[in-house]
Order: sequence, then C-alpha cells, then structure tokens
Amino acid sequence: MSEDRIAAGNRSINILQLYPREMNIYGDWGNVLVLKQRLKWNGYTANVLEYNVGDDFPADVDLLVGGGGQDSGQVVIQEDLQSLAPTLRALAEDDVPMLAICGLYQLFGRFFKTHTGTVIPGIGLLDLETHGGTERLIGNVLSVSEEFGEIHGYENHSGQTFLGPGVKPLAEVRKGEGNNSKDNYEGARYRNVVASYLHGSLLPKNPAIADFLIQQAVTRKFGSFEPAPPSPGDLDELARLSELARQHAGQRPR
Repeated sequence: MSEDRIAAGNRSINILQLYPREMNIYGDWGNVLVLKQRLKWNGYTANVLEYNVGDDFPADVDLLVGGGGQDSGQVVIQEDLQSLAPTLRALAEDDVPMLAICGLYQLFGRFFKTHTGTVIPGIGLLDLETHGGTERLIGNVLSVSEEFGEIHGYENHSGQTFLGPGVKPLAEVRKGEGNNSKDNYEGARYRNVVASYLHGSLLPKNPAIADFLIQQAVTRKFGSFEPAPPSPGDLDELARLSELARQHAGQRPR
C-alpha cells in the first residue's frame, strides 16, 4: 500500500470475527477487544466485522479471529465452513494473520473425530488432526515459545490434537497438557496463523501475540508498521499492568 494512502489518514484494519454466535463461549470475544484497543494505541483504527453461517464473506479482511465452541457448535458451522475453505486457505497463503482458538483450531485441521466415532471434516488449512477423548484437559497452562516467550492461558477440551510436518508447535508446555496428553506441545503455527487451545481470553495476558498479529496485518496492508508514539506514562502503565496479569496467571495452580 502506498505512503499516500497512509498519509491521507486511512489507517484502518478490518478484523473479522468468524462465527461469533456459535464459536465464542469461553470469553474469546476478549481477543477482538484487545486487538481493537492495541491498534488504537498504535494510531490505527479497527473495523470489527462478523461472519456467521449464511452471511456474505467480506471482500477485505486484514486479520481474522475465531473462537471456541462445543461439539454442537462445530456441527452447526460445519457445512458453511467447508464452503469457505478455499477462501480461508487462500487468505492464509496470502499471509493474512489469523488467531484460531480451540474449536476452530480443530476445524482448521484435517478433521475432528469425536469419541463416539463421528468425523467432522476440517478445512485442511493446518496440517493436524484431532481425536476426541473421554478425559477433559482442564486447567491453567504455562507454555514457552521461542517466538513469544511465556504464554499463559486456560484450557478446557477433550480433543487430542496431533500436528503433522506441515506445521510447528506454538509453544512447549511447562504446566498443563496442551494439544494432547502425550507430546507436551501447545497450539500450532503456520505462516501468520496462530492456533491455540488457550482461552482466558488469550491475548490480554499475552500481548506479544496480539502485537505480532497487528504488525503483520498492518505491514501486509500498508507495507510497513508505523505506530503512533505513546506518551511514556501510558506506555509504562500498560507494561506494568500486562506484566502484573502475567505474574498472577503464572502463579495460579493447575
């Protein structure tokens, strides 16, 4: 995008929340609020859009966020999500940043097989598969990422997700279970896609991930990331509150 467009004051980023009616049961809306506020602090405007089953998919998406839901919610969106598969895969390959949490994390993979044997096809955007278990993995999670540092969150899922060679883990678990009860990994990374089981919501306690998504969205749209300089007092207070939230999260029992 040309510098003339930025100079003209068009510093807006379109955030699309995918299936907020069915896939937003663990506070995942908070991820959108964090992105919106941090964009504002950096001098950009967030236009928050929603896509639900049967809607027209927006033509201009700069950042996509999807949340968690129950198995029943996954069934409701299944057919509609399959119709979007080529569009979503194309956006991912075009480096549109995405955050996929829990239920949509699973459906961004190849399939989710429930513990009763029902197979819910995924869209194959991520090279992974999920098998439903009889045990729920519940509790606070601390994981460590070379890219984002410590990642704090809360998991509540019975899916056992296994990554293929086409993706890499988001982080290595230090406390909790993560993707499954076997390999000690949490989440997945592919291009500018961040996928995770962590609710809480994720981004308030992990601003490094939020800032990564924002910087990728802005750079992709405008060619560079040029944040407005915050006042030193605001910046110090923001850093203090973020670190305080992370410290409290890290001290919580499993």
